Amino acid sequence: MHDQAESLRRQVNQNQQTEAKVVAVVSGKGGVGKSNVSLNFAIALAQKGKKVTIVDLDIGMGNLDIMLGKPTKYSIVDMLESQLTIWDIIEKGPENIQYISGGSGLTSFVKINQSLLDRFTQQLLSLSQENDFILLDLGAGVTEDSIGFILAADEMMVVTTPEPTSMTDAYSMIKFVTLKDYSKPMYLIINKIDTKEEGSQTFSNLNRVSKQFLDKELRLLGSLPNDPSVTKAVKAQKPFLIFLPHAGVSTGLKTIASHYLGESSRITKTSRFAEKMKAFFRKKTFS
Repeated sequence: MHDQAESLRRQVNQNQQTEAKVVAVVSGKGGVGKSNVSLNFAIALAQKGKKVTIVDLDIGMGNLDIMLGKPTKYSIVDMLESQLTIWDIIEKGPENIQYISGGSGLTSFVKINQSLLDRFTQQLLSLSQENDFILLDLGAGVTEDSIGFILAADEMMVVTTPEPTSMTDAYSMIKFVTLKDYSKPMYLIINKIDTKEEGSQTFSNLNRVSKQFLDKELRLLGSLPNDPSVTKAVKAQKPFLIFLPHAGVSTGLKTIASHYLGESSRITKTSRFAEKMKAFFRKKTFS
């Protein structure tokens, strides 16, 4: 009875609610702490009163459930293959965030047909109408599966570190997406810095190259220290923002969330994520 009432409530509210802002969280390479930043960023937004869902789209390598210490029964692929709704696979996390697992042991998103495409986009629309923000935690680099999500998202958040290889790969990601969607807002989070100056210099270098060769201005959300608290939280399978809320990395993440809300509020959402996803997958599958 409760499920029926909840379903009815969502249907009634659909025409009254605006859609969530969708943010693709990406990195040029693995090992920069992207998923950890994504999870704790979602929690920081929730602590500021926002309704947030984080979707683990690192298909086959998803680890959000591991970081939370809460194994999940279903993943986003199960939603399509088993005819489940998005509300069947969603899980509750700390501070009332919601999350969807990317699953494990998979190598690709899904072999999608027209029927699944229509159903998938309808489920995304349903999720969007129930949230303020949806964070898409994508795998490192650009893949055939991830590019559709990146291009459909309203904004892109790039997590990098000061290491030269990480910066080079971050720029490659920025260049690839800019050439396909110049107007997409792009934010940077510099992770694992040893000094504030290192974070500022890393952003300055990336932004200079982006402006010089792409005529694209990047937006710095902030930097996070190379804090041993992160390792402690990972071992405890707790988000560092919850496990050690007064650690330097936690304080930095809260500042980043506040900065983001200020920046993002000035950007108007102009398109529907579900519609853009539908158009991308239709072109990819049926062309």
